[in-house]
Order: sequence, then C-alpha cells, then structure tokens
Amino acid sequence: MSPDPADQRQHPRIPTVLRVDYPHGRPLRDVTENLSAGGFFVQTEQLFVVGDELRLALSFPGLLDPVEVGGTVAWVRLAAPDQPGGVGIRVESEQDRRRLGDILSAAGPDDSATNPSEQDGYRVLIVEDNPHIIEMYSYVLKKLASNDLHGKVPLEVHFAPDGHHALLRLREDRFSLVMLDLYMPVMDGFALVERIREEEALKSIPVIAISAGGKEAQDRAMQLGVDIYLRKPVRFVEVLETVKQLLRIQ
Repeated sequence: MSPDPADQRQHPRIPTVLRVDYPHGRPLRDVTENLSAGGFFVQTEQLFVVGDELRLALSFPGLLDPVEVGGTVAWVRLAAPDQPGGVGIRVESEQDRRRLGDILSAAGPDDSATNPSEQDGYRVLIVEDNPHIIEMYSYVLKKLASNDLHGKVPLEVHFAPDGHHALLRLREDRFSLVMLDLYMPVMDGFALVERIREEEALKSIPVIAISAGGKEAQDRAMQLGVDIYLRKPVRFVEVLETVKQLLRIQ
C-alpha cells in the first residue's frame, strides 16, 4: 500500500535516522527513514498490517533521549533490492505530534544533558575498508562542511580502515560517535564493538553499524552493543544530516 499523497503534501517529510525501540514487548530495534509532523517511516522486517496501533520510542544515541509517541500503521512497503521494507506510521494525537515537532526543530528533551559542548564539538569516527565508499563519504562530508561555515557546533569526521586502527584512534582521541562496517579485515566490526563495550573509557560511545548482512548479523550486532543498525546501501548523508539537525548546526 502506498502513502497518501495529500498527507505527504500537508506534512513534508524530512530524511531523519533515529533509533526505534518498542517499549511494550517487541525486543527488536529498528530505525526511521523520515520524519514529519504527522508521522514517520520505520525501516523494519517485523510483520505489521495496516491498522496496527503501536507505541514507539524515538532516540539517537548521545544526542536525543527517548521520545515516546503512539501511532497507527497507515501503509506498508515491501522490501526491494534497492530499499528495505517498512511501515508508514500516522500520528494522530496532538501531544505526540508536538513531540515530533520538537524533534524536527532539534529541540530534544534535555539539550544541555545530551549535546556536546560548543568548545569540543562533535567528532565522528567512520571505520570502513572499501576505498570507493570512503571516497563517497568524503565527498558527502565536504559538501556538508561547505554549508556549515557558521555552524554552532563543529562536526569533525575521521576515518580508520579496520577495527585495529579504529581501536588505536579511539584510545588516543575523543570521539562522540562511531560508524562502522561489520565485515572488515584484521579486526571486523563485531570484534571492534565487543572491545569498545569492554573498555571502561570507551563503552559509553554510541555505535552505528552499517552492513549488508541480514537479520542474523543484526541480532549479533545488537547483542554486542550496537545502538543503531543500518543496512547497505545506506543513505550516509541522512545520518550526518540528522546529527547536524540534533546539534542545531545550521
């Protein structure tokens, strides 16, 4: 079933990657693909049907504390080779719509507690061994940086080719977020996440996993402590745009 075009015009959708938890019983964790004042799309392999009523907690590790909203499954998108499946959630409650509006305006529940200081800024470490993907990420980052000359909070992005080099960087410097591939040489992403969660100085760093793996890889990554799991091909620019939005970088 397709989304309602009228609803899309009334509430423009903004590409936004947020973690989706199910506070009342479902153990799996999903992510949003977009957000609007009237609802959002959730990438998921879980089986939902139109009319299902859900309570969901939206968050972003280190930047946005969980915001719980209720909604109804309005449409379902089947998985395809170029895009994951999922469901469109329509939010009717005025209170919950205000909560979505707060997220869209980058007003989290407690900005002073979650946002990094202006002095330190925000540092992202991307762990990836594919030079073509690194080149793409670098291009995106340069374009983002060119639009952020007057940004309130500086956003720095660094690279490591595998888990071993990433661990050395993490021990030497301060990072606010790690984005990693799960399948790499030397030390793969699974081992890196395990090491991060074992070390006292690193265990609180938010981790986003990016992988072409299926449900088994997702389950293993989540068990090891990954905060958000994204399936390739990932819209990397949306992740960075979400970080910028939550940091109020204009």
